[in-house]
Formats: sequence, structure tokens, C-alpha cells
Amino acid sequence: MSKTQKKPPDQKHFEFGPWIVSSCKSHILESEGIQREKFEGELELPQIPEMVFAENYLRIEHETGVGLQFSALDALRLVDAHSDPVKVAASEEWQNARSGCEHIKNVVSPFDWTYTTNYKGTLIGTGNANIEVENTKERIDVEKLKRREPIGFYDDILLFEDELSDNGTSMLNVKVRVMPSCFFVLMRLFIRVDQVMMRVNDTRIYHEAGTNFLLREFSSKEESTTKIPTSAQTDPNEVSQYLTTKMETFEKLTFCENQ
Repeated sequence: MSKTQKKPPDQKHFEFGPWIVSSCKSHILESEGIQREKFEGELELPQIPEMVFAENYLRIEHETGVGLQFSALDALRLVDAHSDPVKVAASEEWQNARSGCEHIKNVVSPFDWTYTTNYKGTLIGTGNANIEVENTKERIDVEKLKRREPIGFYDDILLFEDELSDNGTSMLNVKVRVMPSCFFVLMRLFIRVDQVMMRVNDTRIYHEAGTNFLLREFSSKEESTTKIPTSAQTDPNEVSQYLTTKMETFEKLTFCENQ
């Protein structure tokens, strides 16, 4: 393969009853070209993350044609492009702590440079069915997920990542695993602003075989780095236990046949 040739996308498909789980992993968005123009044209952000995986996605599609998809472009659409919510709460402290950083002026900009997004996935599809979304008191059964079951399909897809000019990290990825009794999706946004704050936004999707609905849970947690052990600050799984919950939503997505 020559240097000018790109490695073809790694595409996977897995059937789970009436569902098809599809994933795609490809190269980082290039600095110029049609895809770059599409991102910069459709997003109002002054700059996009350093590493955007424009072709990467996870798609969970029902045989009726409806489902959920997770992609970088749709996630970045929900980033605040006109104000800096961290600036009010922490920017002065951050600038003082990082006063020696030559890139600081590039980071503190009038947009959410942490790339925080409350993205929960994109509803897709038309055809002979639709999806009804409603708040619910039902919860994902964590104990069922702990049961030892063979994993028929697993993937971990990175959607975007940025090192915040070497002063932290912002990373969005989505994982899926399919077992005989269910499938489970975890999309996680992990943000660390060094010496200031940490944030984790989690979206969990659960479907049990034989039912006609998905459960979707979203949570946003954050905390000052002063309250988090240094040893935990680079591990998204470990850091979550030290964060304070700021928001939670619980939804039921029911698939209904059109009459």
C-alpha cells in the first residue's frame, strides 16, 4: 500500500434478532478536503477538535428501519459555539495555573473549548415504524449486565479527541457489547481541564431481547480536580466515583408500527 493510499474503513455488522448492529472505524479527518469543509460548514465552532473521526459511527437499526446512530458530527452540533461556560466558573483560575503555557490564548476562546456535548445519539429511520420517546421510572438492570454471558459482538469506537492545547483532554467514544439476552451501549465524554475540573457525560442504552423498547439513561457529572486523587484523574472509570451528579435523564424509546 503506497503512502498516498488510505487504509479502507473497518466495518463490522452483527445480527441480533430483528436488530443489526453496525460499526465503522476509519482515519482521522484530514486538514483539508470535502469532509473537512462539511464539518466546518455545518458547525459554527471557531475550531473543531484536533482529532475528529468523521467516518466513525455506531448504528443500531431495527428491521423496520428505525434505530439509533452515534457520530462525531451530530455530537459536535450540540457544543456551545457562542459562549464559554467554563470561563465564568474557572477561567481565571485556569489561566493563573497555566500562565506559562504559550498556547493559552488559543484555548480561552468565546466558545466551549472543552467540547462538552449532551449528545445522546441520533434517532434514525423512516418506513413502517417510528420511535416514541418518553420519560420513565424504569431503570437499566445493572445486575443483569454483571451476569457472565458470552459476548457475540463488541466494539469501541472513538468519535473525537482533543488535548486542549496540552492542558487536559476531551474525548468522546462509544462502546457496544451484544450478549444472547441483551445489548448494551455506553457512550462517554471524558473531560479533564488540568488543575481546574473534570467532567464525565455518560449515555447508556439497554435493550432486552424480546421487548419492543430501549432504555436510555444520561448523566452529567463533574468536580474540581482538588477533590479528586491525582492517581484517578487519567482513568475515566475510576474518576467517576469522585464526581458530583449535575443532571440525569431516564427515557424509554418504544418502537411502534405505523398504521
